[in-house]
This record gives sequence, structure tokens and C-alpha cells, in this order.
Amino acid sequence: MSSGPLAGTATGSPPRRSETGFDHDLYRRFPTSEPRPEGELEELERIWCAPRGWELLTVVNNNYVGFFYVATAFLFFLLAGILALGMRVQLAAPLLEFLPQDTYNQFFTMHGTVMMFLFAVPMVEALGVMLLPQMLAARDLPFPRLSAYAFWAYFVGGLCFFASIFVGLAPDGGWFMYPPLTSIAYSPEINTDFWLLGIGFIEISAIAGAIEIIVGVLRTRAPGMTLDRMPMFAWAMLVFAVMIVIAFPSVILCTLLLEIERAFNWPFFDPTRGGDPLLWQHLFWFFGHPEVYIIFLPAAGLMSMMVAAVARTPLVGYRLNVLALVATGFISFGVWAHHMFATGMPRVSTGYFSAASMAVSLPAGIQVFCWIATLASGRIRWTTPALFIVGSIVIFTMGGLTGVMVAMVPFDWQVHDTYFIVAHLHYVLLGGMVFPMFAAFYYWIGMTSARALSERLGKWVFGLMFAGLHITFLPMHLTGMMGMPRRVYTYLPGRGIETLNLVSTIGAMVLAAGVLLFLIDLARNFRFTADDSAGNVYGGGTLEWLPTGLYSARSIPVVKSRDPLWDDPAIGRDVAEGRYLLPNSATGLRETIITSPVNAEPQYLQLMPGPSPYPLGAAVFTAGFFLALTVQAYAFSATSGVLAVACVLRWLWETDRPIRQTHADIGAGITVPIAITGPSSHGWWALNVLMVVMGMIALMGVFAYLYLYGIHPEVWIAAPPLWQTGAITALLALALLAGWGARRLLARTPEGEYPGQGPWLTAAAGVAVLAGALYRDWSGWQAAGLDPAATGQGATVFMLLAFQSFCVGVAAVMALYLGYRSGRGLLTAPANVTMDVVGRFISYCTVQGLATTLVVRLLPGGG
Repeated sequence: MSSGPLAGTATGSPPRRSETGFDHDLYRRFPTSEPRPEGELEELERIWCAPRGWELLTVVNNNYVGFFYVATAFLFFLLAGILALGMRVQLAAPLLEFLPQDTYNQFFTMHGTVMMFLFAVPMVEALGVMLLPQMLAARDLPFPRLSAYAFWAYFVGGLCFFASIFVGLAPDGGWFMYPPLTSIAYSPEINTDFWLLGIGFIEISAIAGAIEIIVGVLRTRAPGMTLDRMPMFAWAMLVFAVMIVIAFPSVILCTLLLEIERAFNWPFFDPTRGGDPLLWQHLFWFFGHPEVYIIFLPAAGLMSMMVAAVARTPLVGYRLNVLALVATGFISFGVWAHHMFATGMPRVSTGYFSAASMAVSLPAGIQVFCWIATLASGRIRWTTPALFIVGSIVIFTMGGLTGVMVAMVPFDWQVHDTYFIVAHLHYVLLGGMVFPMFAAFYYWIGMTSARALSERLGKWVFGLMFAGLHITFLPMHLTGMMGMPRRVYTYLPGRGIETLNLVSTIGAMVLAAGVLLFLIDLARNFRFTADDSAGNVYGGGTLEWLPTGLYSARSIPVVKSRDPLWDDPAIGRDVAEGRYLLPNSATGLRETIITSPVNAEPQYLQLMPGPSPYPLGAAVFTAGFFLALTVQAYAFSATSGVLAVACVLRWLWETDRPIRQTHADIGAGITVPIAITGPSSHGWWALNVLMVVMGMIALMGVFAYLYLYGIHPEVWIAAPPLWQTGAITALLALALLAGWGARRLLARTPEGEYPGQGPWLTAAAGVAVLAGALYRDWSGWQAAGLDPAATGQGATVFMLLAFQSFCVGVAAVMALYLGYRSGRGLLTAPANVTMDVVGRFISYCTVQGLATTLVVRLLPGGG
């Protein structure tokens, strides 16, 4: 294996230095004029062949996985909508008994949970999996088996979670699950546990998809597609994925904390023992409010691309839109307590969060004005996507205005937990995400269907949905202002809200009729295909409309503008004839070009894994692990966990395959390495993102520790002696040295020679030292008299130790896997991807352990 950024260039003038040393003059050779050898296209079709029958369960192509993903997310949208109709029927008149109180509570909890966790975020992630490889002209995303695992985990976990409503075990504490209502004292049944463990499991799928998207957008773009030429949807998905990596660890942590409190009586949220129920709100809304923008930003990226197509003119303010996306993502993390104005926060805090809540509307306004300017400067074709786009702008703007209203603290106090908030939320989410989604369905259906959807029916769909939305939710503003609280299953007559509720129910039926008509249109016209699609019906200018097969584009073009199909009408023909990069399979395997993150310069050829049953197996057993925990079947849960890990390791076995060929010609004499290691490799980037996820979980745990100290300092005890802290620090430093040393031992072995067992044994020794430091830390706190079930301090300290134990356990499994590969002679020198990943993860575990140890031992209560 080679570790250089670019091995060899074509003959000619010396390369001009750039991000990677690539000579941009080589791009002038494309499109080439020489005819391609016969059989290349047939070879690509053989390597990227379509699955048949049961092979669909093993497929990893983004064409199929993305379609499955979108279809499943839309199924959950329909199921959540049915629950909403049931609620609206119950509220159509006072004192109706259509739904009993307990069932109504389950309906509104499941409606909110399914819409937020099983529809909105998965849908935009699914659209990213389906569209991004074609938009970037990549063969596929860099970790196709990870995409398949993310989908199957979501599919299996989501259906099992939703099925709980049919057996009376659905959660009933609201989609936000506030304690103490959801504590064991007030919710003793396992309904709450289904939510806590089910949502935690489903978020793993979202994070896996985010890792795939970050690396895919930054490292698999077509050569020449600089950051300034990326499609707006790619920018939006990049910001979306970064926000998931930062925000979702918080909800994973808080669900685990509440489940631990329910299972083991550790008092994270019990104020009588040094906990605080508001800790849940801080952790949950640190995820919950950014999630609104996590949902909106990809839809905004879709809007930006469709606006340009329907107006037949480039997007006005491209760079302003990019800055607005980044600014929205940044500011949204300072707005979480916007949901907590009624909890009695200090005035300084409410003032800050009020200002931040209003500030976050500014970048959204920039995007709206850019869309309006684009529509005004072009010639609009009033197609179905255009109608949904304009409708989205109107609805989202109305929702944004009420958002600024509730950002004002005195007004929020008056309408908090009323139907005014329900109206605001639905105007934002339906206008900011659902209407753009339907526009995208009509606009991009030509990529996956042999026939386009009906324009005539589409306009009826838009009309019914647009009218139904306003009839449903506009009266709710008044209902809320008149004092109707949300989450109530009935109300008394004579309050002046009967007519408003009836109108809202009628509007919900109209909205549902629009969705039903869309389903009829799908049934009449949608015919899934991977290579013989209806095509570019609405005249888009970006690369997803190139002629494609399961291998994506026949050859990977050199990108010279933001709208290459508009600027070079012949590019589609040249790509299909193989006149650009990688027109064949250079190794006889699935491949794609990895490019540099900024200028998209070719760096190396990535070998991609093919179909495999193991992502499905891993997802099923992961679901079994979490579901068995819910019903306290611990033996079955442990067995499922072991089998899930075995499936993951088996699917990874083929991804670090040794190959004799070290370089490949990707076209016009440009030669690049195959499968490199080090900071330029896509695996390095993926591990960095994973470490950010784990670091965020640890950081949120430290926040919980410091927050509870600030609330209940009286229950804090002194930390163990300082000499223990010094000993633990020394052990962690030794483990860090072992992680680094294992990689150095391999690097010092001459290429082609077997390095022996030294590298992996050094890594294993590092894990053993980590375990020793962890035991010393755990036993030190026990000797100091700290009990995890007695105080908030004990709960948070031992929670951090438990998380460190999990990380060390993962490192131990990785070290054993490395040892097995070494024993099979697969630990190749001087660089190896598996060794790289294991050594760096061990180093990460030591840094995380050192940080958390020093915080809890030296900061408040330390001594």
C-alpha cells in the first residue's frame, strides 16, 4: 500500500503546486477524443450488477438503499399522519369519546416521536443517500455498507418501535419525555422504556448516516468541483451532518441517563437526592431545537436547487446562501433554552436566549430573499414543483414570524404549552420541510422512475395540501390565544373554541385528501428503475441528470462551473462515451475517486465493498439487543449484542483487503495510488467524525456533572486523594504511548515484510493499561464512599466511568480483531488501515479518560 497523496502524473510540464500537488493543466485533456476500448461498459455493468430476488436484502448501492430509505421514511410520515387524524377527530367537538384518554396520550406521543425521529430527519438523510453520489458524480458514497446498516437499523428499529402502539405499550409521556412524569414513580410500565431505548437505537442510524455524508461530500466530489462549485444541496447536507454529529449525542446521553435512573435508581433527575429534572430539558433541547434546523437546512438546499431550475436562471446569492446555511447551524446551538422560558430561568439567561432566538431567523431570511430574487429574475414555469416551492416560502415565512413572536419572553409566557405553539411548529415544519419534500418528489422522480408523475394531479395535490394546512393550523393560533392547552384529549363546551376545533379537523381531512391523491398518482405512474428513468423533466443543470447506471456516471467528469449541464450541453454525451476520468474499472472491482476536501483534486482510488448480508444481520441483532433490554431479557440481549458485533467485524473484513496493484490509470495518463492510509484517507476522516460523536457524549456528561453541582453542591463529597489522580494520569499517558507506538512499529517495517506480532500486541497492551487506569479510578471513588444510587454526584461520576468502560471495551474488541488479522498475515507494512484506526482510537480513549478524570477529581468537590 502507498501512503503518498498522488503517485505519478502524466508527462508534460511540471505540476503546478496546489492543495495536493496536482497539476490542474491535466484537466485540459478532458474530454478526450480517443475512442474507448470495447467491453468497458459491459465490465462496469457486470461489476455493478442489479440485485435479483433475495439479493435485495444484501444490496449496498445508493440507488437501492436510498430508495428504500425514502420509501420507509414516507411510510412513517403516513403512519404519523393517521395518528394525527385520530387526534383531530377526538378534538372535533367537546367531550367526544373517539379515543380514550390513555390511547390519546399514546397517539400524540407517537405522532410527535414518529414525525421528528422516524420521518423528518431520516427523510432528509435518505434523500442525501439517494441524490448525493449522482450530484457529486461519485460511483457511490464512501461507506456503502455503513449506509445499508443505517437503513436496516432504522427500518427494523422503527417498525418494532411503532408496533408497540398495537399492543398498548406505546410511550405516553410526550415526544419530549420530561421527567419526573416519565420516572419510574409515575410511569412504572415499560412504555417509557420502549421510547428511551428505541429512540437511542434509531439515533445510532442517524449518526452512521451523518458520518457517511460528511466524508462523502468532502472526499468523493468529482475532480474540479471545488467547495465554491458544490451544489447547494451538498452544502446543506454537509452542515446537516455536522449538526447531527454535535447535537444527537446529547439526546443519546439523556435517554441513557433516564433509562439508567429507571433501571438502577441512579438519581440524575431526582431533586431529593441531588439530581434535577431540568437537567433533562437542557440535554434534550440542546438536541431538540437544533433539530428544527437539522430538518430545515437540507430542505433549504433542495429549495435552492429547484428554485434555479423552475426560474431557469442561476441561484441569486449562492455564497450568501452558503453563509446562511453555516450561520444557521452555528447560531442554532445557542437557542436551546428558548423552550424553557417558563421554567424560571434567570433574567440574564432568558434575555440571551431571547436575542439568540431572534438572531437565528436572520440567515433563514437571507435564503428566503435569495429564493424570491431568483424567481423574480427568471422566467417561472408554473409546474407542480414551482407551486410547492412558492407555497413553501409563504408557509415557512408565516411560521418564522410566529417564531419571532414566541422568542419574546413575555409573549411566550402567555402562549407556552397552548395550541399557538402547535400552530407555529407545524407552519415551520410543514412549510420548511414537508412542502419542499413534495416539490423534490416531483422534481427528482425522473431519477428513479421510468415515468414522471402527473402534472395535472400534482397541481390538485398542491391545492388540497396548501388549503388544508391553512384551514387546519391557522385557527389554532386563535385557539391557543383563547387558552386551549396542548396535549389534552378533550375540553368542556362553552369556551368559544368549539367552532375553531371543528374547522381544524375539517382542514386536516382536506390535507389528508391531498396526500391520498399523491399516493394515487404514485400508484398510477411510479415505476422504479435504476438505469432507464424518465430523466431531467424540469431541466436541472447539475450532475445528477447525467446519463447513469448502477455505477452512477460512466465516466467522472471534470467540473468547471456550478451548473455544468447548462454551461456544457455536450457533457452528458461525453460522460456516457467514457471521455472523462475512470471510464472503466481500473482494478476489476468497485471503485471511486477520492478527491481533496477543498479543491477536489484526485488523490487516490478507493476500492468499494460489494453486496453483503452482514449489514442487515448487524441491524437485526442490534435491534434485538435494545428490544431485549426493554423487556429485561438480559441473556438474549447479550447474545444479540455479540452477534451484532460479529456481523460488523465480518463486513469490515473485506474493506481492508490487500491488493497487488498499487497504482491505477484513471484516464489520460493520470495515475493515482490505490487505498492509501494516513490523514488523506477517507477512513481517517470517518474516525475523526466518530471521535467527535463520542467526545460530545463525554462533554455532555461533564456538563451534567457541573450542572448538578451548581444546583446541589451540598451533596458533593471530596474526591479521592490527589496521588491517585497522579497515578491514573501516568497510566493513561502510558496507554497513549502504546497506541502511538503500535503504529510506529508497523511504519518502521520495510514494505513487503511481515511485521510480526509486535504491533498488535503493543496495541493490546495499551488497552490493558487503559483498563487498569479505569479500575483504579472506579475503585478510588468507591473507597471514597461515593454511591451512584445515593447522590447526583455519584450518578454522574459513575456514568462517566461507565461510558469510559464502554469505550475501552470497544478498543479491546478492536485490538483482538487487529490481532486476528495479524495472525492471518493481513497486517501489511509499512501502513495499514486497520492498524491506523485501532491505534488512533486507543489514543482517543486515553485523552477522553484523562479529561473526564481531571474534571471530576479536580473541579467542584475535588481535593
